[in-house]
Amino acid sequence: MDHTTTAAPEFVRSAAAVATSTGDDYRVEIRAGRHPLAADEPESAGGADTAPTPIGLLLSALGSCTAITLRMYARRKDWPLETVRVHLGYEKGDGTARITRRIDLLGDLDDAQRARLLDIADRTPVTRAVGGGTPIVPAAPHRTPTRPAPAGTEAADHE
Repeated sequence: MDHTTTAAPEFVRSAAAVATSTGDDYRVEIRAGRHPLAADEPESAGGADTAPTPIGLLLSALGSCTAITLRMYARRKDWPLETVRVHLGYEKGDGTARITRRIDLLGDLDDAQRARLLDIADRTPVTRAVGGGTPIVPAAPHRTPTRPAPAGTEAADHE
């Protein structure tokens, strides 16, 4: 009889963010690592339109990850990639949604290089997280402060 068990995968945090909503409006202050960001809703949805929407931030993450990954790959291969421009859209219809993505690659690249970069774009970390349905799991309970910790403090770093 085989009594071997498969160990659960070990996870190492590679990024963290804290989103804090206070008051009656929809504005959310965000800290991604040590960088402050914000999100809001447009006026048509009851927000004040003071920052990108959460979907806008998601598209920004997807576009920036795509551009960075392609730039890294081209640099490693010493390919003449001058500019990567990623156009994204979020479209809704009939109870479903999709993200459209068009990638412009500027530079003296041949057809094989362009095809390879577009292939790599489908495997970037954020593309996989969004398209692959990365699970969102509850984190271990953390002490609840009586007052939110100010952005950039150590208490917020462990959320």
